[in-house]
Amino acid sequence: MRISRYIAGIASLGVAALAALFPGNNAAQAQSLTFSSSFQVQNLSSSTATISIAFYNLDANSAVVSVDDTIPGSSQKTYATLPSGVPSNFNGSAVISSDQRVAAIVNINSPDLSLTFGGEAYVGVTEGSDTVSLPLLFKGSFGFNSFFNIQNVGQTSTQVTVTYRGGGLSSPVSLDPVTLAPGAAHRFDVTAAADLPAGFNGSATVTSTSSDIAGVVTHVGPTTVLIYNGFAAGSTNPTFPLVNANNFGYQTGIALQNRGTTDSTVTLTYTPSSAGTACTETRTIPANGGTAFFAIEAFSATDPNTGNNNNCANGATFVGSARVTANSANVELVGTVDQLNSAQRKGGTYAGFDPASATSTVVYPLVNDRNFGFFTGLSLVNVSDVTTTITCTYSGTAVTQEQTNVGPGGTFTPVQVNQIANGYNGSGTCTASAPGARIVGVANQLRSTGTTDTFYVYEGANN
Repeated sequence: MRISRYIAGIASLGVAALAALFPGNNAAQAQSLTFSSSFQVQNLSSSTATISIAFYNLDANSAVVSVDDTIPGSSQKTYATLPSGVPSNFNGSAVISSDQRVAAIVNINSPDLSLTFGGEAYVGVTEGSDTVSLPLLFKGSFGFNSFFNIQNVGQTSTQVTVTYRGGGLSSPVSLDPVTLAPGAAHRFDVTAAADLPAGFNGSATVTSTSSDIAGVVTHVGPTTVLIYNGFAAGSTNPTFPLVNANNFGYQTGIALQNRGTTDSTVTLTYTPSSAGTACTETRTIPANGGTAFFAIEAFSATDPNTGNNNNCANGATFVGSARVTANSANVELVGTVDQLNSAQRKGGTYAGFDPASATSTVVYPLVNDRNFGFFTGLSLVNVSDVTTTITCTYSGTAVTQEQTNVGPGGTFTPVQVNQIANGYNGSGTCTASAPGARIVGVANQLRSTGTTDTFYVYEGANN
């Protein structure tokens, strides 16, 4: 039996593609940019994995090429560039099939990282849904424009429809259906949606008639790229392992989308790890795909709403996590976290977690220690009600990192720089040892020098 791992939107974005997607100021910057994909696949079993990677051009009816490979047990393989059999200027999607369990991460980046943009990361997904939620999209808002790839991850052709909400719209806007063959993806350009107003800052719901779909969203700003996976399902109490505010120039914004049919008043509780004071923020999120925004005002030095919707310390440094602790209508929620450092032109995005899907083990397909200047830092949260020890191990080395007595809601934030080996490029596995303990986590990949967007964020995979 083969286990499939779907990666929605692996892409090598050429100059023409970016210029066409983002007219105006962004196009002027894009004319000197070429984006490429690299990815790393982690074998989660102790047996050798035989994999096949099928590459599909956008809107194709069949794979343009399939590449076969093997990965040793409990190891990983890096594809720093797309395999040689993939045509140059490829722009599309891929499906990885394996006879063992695997996890994958994709980096979208400028080839030499010396241009205005660096890039961003996202994880491959293992299953789709007939409905995908996209909490945050831009059309010329805060300098950002968005596009998103929707991939058919099923076995039959399907029609997909996109419905936009919020962001200045008086009523929802739906696009004409697009037909997708199995494995293929279609790119939707938010800037080309004529019915969306300039400055649109809202959400979308994508539905499929006959097959499961998956999606990945890309925001392109003047100097920063942000990427996140669309959501196949939600949670009544999502968790966000890392929140930064006023910390070395980094700020966090959280976009929470309501997948239910009733407005809901939602409270986020912020729990500090290394800096700050616990506090809460409450907002009402509109029904049927509406989005509300958290964290930005709560920790701002000029927040006008202190004492009204939050009790957070304005302008204070905060490093910790967040979770939904009240949800008046008990609706399904999904959310993304943006981490931005405007002064250093660095930014990254990750998707929130459903605590009910947490396990005792989180795997990270890509871990670095001074690898071409990059290092990783992991952020793990104990989402169970028991105290536990969390231990992280890394492929090809005996180095471990461990935190004891991590209580319910507590965090463990191991950083790998100067901890493993100069030039290290591998994978990691973090385990909570107490019976009944469950954890979730994210990884930050960072090259802190320079003023290009060398900040990549991705979700660890529960295994």
